[in-house]
Amino acid sequence: MALKPGTGRRLLAGGVLALAGYYALWGGEYSAFHLVRLRNERRDAEARLADTRRQVDSLRTLAGRLEKDDAEVERIARERFGMIRDGELLYRFVPVDSAAPHPKGAGE
Repeated sequence: MALKPGTGRRLLAGGVLALAGYYALWGGEYSAFHLVRLRNERRDAEARLADTRRQVDSLRTLAGRLEKDDAEVERIARERFGMIRDGELLYRFVPVDSAAPHPKGAGE
């Protein structure tokens, strides 16, 4: 069976187009799948950046309060570091571990 004149060129052009389409979707550094993955990574990075900016804003606000308000500094010193003034007593409440064995005679 003989091909019509020009059919070989059409088949070759169709094959090249099919190969280019395949390469565009699955091959190379800039394939469609790679671009989708890059878009998702960028979206995630932008979300992390927004969270970091919120944290920075909160820390700047706290730093401003600490620079201007001695009562805030005292509150943090008492809560986080257990600091007390002269003449005060510090009581620390430790949660009881329910799995720990009770000493004999305790609670009886």
